[in-house]
Amino acid sequence: MAYWFNIETQQVETDDNRSQGEDVMGPYETEAEAAAALATARAKTEAWDEEDRKEREWQTGDAGA
Repeated sequence: MAYWFNIETQQVETDDNRSQGEDVMGPYETEAEAAAALATARAKTEAWDEEDRKEREWQTGDAGA
């Protein structure tokens, strides 16, 4: 069974009761993964932002500045 996280209602949903539309994140393999969807997305975004920052520093020679 797949699990989904509805960002509007802040509820975990299953295939049986999943909302249709852009407010649903997933699918996730477990209910716990779906419940942590926003935290996981936030952590990944922060990591990607840090990678982008390091890449820009490397390209401009500002590393360590």
